[in-house]
Amino acid sequence: MIEIKDILQKLLEKKISLDDAEKLLKANLVEEVGDIAKLDIFRKTRTGIPEVIFAQNKDPQILIDIISKLLDRKKFAIISRYHEAQKKLILEKYSTDKQFLIDIYELGKILVIKEVSFSFKKKGGMVGIITAGSSDIPVAIEAKVIAEAMGCKVETSFDVGIAGIHRIFAPLSDMIKRGVHVIIVCAGMEGTLPGVVAALVDVPVIGVPISSGYGIGEKGKGALITMLQSCSPGLLVVNIDNGFGAGSSAAIIANKIAE
Repeated sequence: MIEIKDILQKLLEKKISLDDAEKLLKANLVEEVGDIAKLDIFRKTRTGIPEVIFAQNKDPQILIDIISKLLDRKKFAIISRYHEAQKKLILEKYSTDKQFLIDIYELGKILVIKEVSFSFKKKGGMVGIITAGSSDIPVAIEAKVIAEAMGCKVETSFDVGIAGIHRIFAPLSDMIKRGVHVIIVCAGMEGTLPGVVAALVDVPVIGVPISSGYGIGEKGKGALITMLQSCSPGLLVVNIDNGFGAGSSAAIIANKIAE
């Protein structure tokens, strides 16, 4: 892959013309995978957020084709919400290839494939992630992987919901002492914990409603309404089960503060 900086450097050195530089930039904007998918290769350059392959409902072989193309261009691929048939095919293709490492986060159904020599650049941002219950952990893991891929250090504390409100104070205090810039709070059922946390800290809090709730507010709807209706200032809310959105938003904020 030709990076933007390489193209611009060649232009400055007059090794290519302005027209050639424009063509190269346009050619790199989108990478086609057959007639099925188009990869947004420059997303990370534009937004700071890497392209993540959403595996749910994808044919396993199509998924492999997309992964292969992304690895060719970016040296890593992040795959979220995979199912077992997809994971099996991924491992069959890449687990014995010494060129690549595979990090599997089974609980969060997210995995990262990267070249052995590749590592995500650290940018100084610090993100805290808290869950109200153990049912919220899979989405929290997804947020953690995304934030780390964007260069953040992540501190976690799980199962500290308001049913035992005393549990939140020690881990929250530790996160503040360590200098986290943003805190993600995942909660199902009534979704009260993010508002409580936002009332206790002076950093942005991102609430993630989780679909584990049942009854009248089932599938995360009760938690979402509670978080949106919260009177605690400083609380931002993403969609139900949106660990990717929470992790990427938190990382953008944290890395900007760290600059």
